[in-house]
Amino acid sequence: MEFIIDNIWLVLLVVVSGFMLLGGGGLFGKISGVKQIGPQEAVLLFNHDDALVLDVREQSEWSDGHISRAKHIPLSQLKTKLSELERFKDKPIVIVCRSGNRSNNACGILKKSGFENLHNLAGGMLAWEQAGLPRERK
Repeated sequence: MEFIIDNIWLVLLVVVSGFMLLGGGGLFGKISGVKQIGPQEAVLLFNHDDALVLDVREQSEWSDGHISRAKHIPLSQLKTKLSELERFKDKPIVIVCRSGNRSNNACGILKKSGFENLHNLAGGMLAWEQAGLPRERK
C-alpha cells in the first residue's frame, strides 16, 4: 500500500493507459453501434453491399481527391442536408473524412437521426491513400 501512495501518479498512469489500450470502454470517441472499418473492408461494402460513401470533408479537401462515387456533404452542412440521405437509410453508409475524426462526429449525427447501418472509415482518406487505393478529382 505504501508503494501505491508513494507512486500514485505512476499507478494512475498505468491504470489509465491500460483502460485506453482496452478501447476506453467506448468512452473515447467511438459511437455505440458504429463499426470502425479499414479501407479493404470499405471496398467490400461498396462492391458487395452497394454502400453509400459519404465524404464529410470541406470542399478544398474534396477537390484534392475523393473516393469514386462518393456523396459530398461537409460536416458543417450535414444537419441541414439530412433529407438528401433519407433514401439511403436502409443501406450501409461508409462515412469518410481526412483522418476519421470528423466522420466519427458525422456518425453521431446520423445515428441520432435514425440511421443504423453506419461505418466509420478509421484513418479516413489518409488510410485510404496509404492502402494505395484510387481517388478521383472530378
